[in-house]
Parts: sequence; structure tokens; C-alpha cells
Amino acid sequence: MTVREHWSGKRMAERPLLILGGTTLALALAKQLAARDIPAIYSLAGRTVPKALPDIEVRSGGFGGAEALRDYVQAKNIRAVIDATHAYARQISLNAAATGHLLLRLSEEPWQQVVGDRWTAAEDISAARDVASAIADRVFVTTGRQGMDEFVHDTRCWWLARVIAPGPDLDRGIYIQARGPFEKADELELLRDHSIDAVISKNAGGTATYPKIAAARELGLPVIMIDRARSADTETVHTVEAAMAWISTLGA
Repeated sequence: MTVREHWSGKRMAERPLLILGGTTLALALAKQLAARDIPAIYSLAGRTVPKALPDIEVRSGGFGGAEALRDYVQAKNIRAVIDATHAYARQISLNAAATGHLLLRLSEEPWQQVVGDRWTAAEDISAARDVASAIADRVFVTTGRQGMDEFVHDTRCWWLARVIAPGPDLDRGIYIQARGPFEKADELELLRDHSIDAVISKNAGGTATYPKIAAARELGLPVIMIDRARSADTETVHTVEAAMAWISTLGA
């Protein structure tokens, strides 16, 4: 994959931090570092590039595996790696851990069930699809474009898939294009208008997409929740403030 680099114009000091980004938390951290003139490189996988980039070096494109990431960390003399990728971006997290470099994981704290929730855990998207097919006919799928191949030819349910960019055509179902954050009132309207009787979701954490969970609870709908993959034994924080505190303990 071609790597594109954007340079903010600041002189890069030695030993920058490497932020593996692509999430709201990652972008917020990058902006905090830029505001404090802490040298850092903000790395994106390349699928979605935010409109408001931080005023630091930004690269987009894959590294090419764990060994290539390790080589990049060494070549750039990286001080520490902050894995702030999506909670379900398992491979890049494994690659980051495999570098053997100083590493912090920054991720949204997972949602917890509350009274009224009707959650069923599923190991992956395929398992979630099968659970939904056994209990529902019209299903709201909110797992993103990746993984939609699992639903293309499955006609056991009618699938309403919300994505940023459409995936392959569904034999039985439609896409709606939207980007969060979402509001509970809008989620309630969506679920009612399409007569949805189950929701498939990843446990993304945070507030941007939680309204669908609250809406499902209010309507008494089951939610098939895809489990987060177990991460490597890495120190983890859930806020930008906690990440900044960790960074403040690093040496030069």
C-alpha cells in the first residue's frame, strides 16, 4: 500500500511518539500532543481520513505486517507506541505488541449491560448473524462495511446495514449511509420505521454510537453484541487525560 505523509511544518524533534489512530480518542490525543508541542506521528490505516488533521506529522497506509512495523519504529527512533486503534482492529494491536516496544493501549471503555438490556454475546460477525437469524426477521446491522460479505447472500433475515460507505449488494436488505454521533430519538425513529426486531452491534464503547443501544433497550429489542477480541497483555487506559499522564512519565 502506498504511504502518504503530511508534514505540519514543525521541525521534528528526536524520539517522537507513534500514535496508531483511526478513532475519536486517537485524534483527540494527537491534537493534545500538537497543542503541547510534543513530537508525535499520527498513523492511519488509510480507510477513513479525518477532515481536521492534527498539526503533527500524519501518515496513512498500512505498515505491511508486524516486522515492517517494528522496522518503522526503529527507523523513526520512536519513543513509545500508543495503540489507539478501534477495539476490533485486532491485527494491528497484535503487530504493535509484537514490536516489543514500549506500548500503551488507548481505547474506549466497553459498554456494560444495565437493567432492561437484552444482550446475547457472539464471538464474531458470523456467529452474530446466525444468532439474529434464529430470533428475528428484520435486523439492524451496525458493525461497519467490513464483514458485510457475511450478509450478502443470507436471506434468512432482512438486513438494514448502516455504513459510512456501501458494501456489496445484499440479496435481502439495504444500506443506509451515515456517520455518528447519533441521537437516541433518531435511532428510535429508525428502528420503528423499519420494523426492526433485533440489533447486531460491536461493543465499541464511548457515546457516539451508544444511542442505538439505549433505543433498543427502550423498545425491548434484543442486541447481539460481538465480543471484543482479547488483547495482548498491554497497559490500557480509557481517556486522553490518562494517556497524557502516562506520556508525562516517559523519559526523553
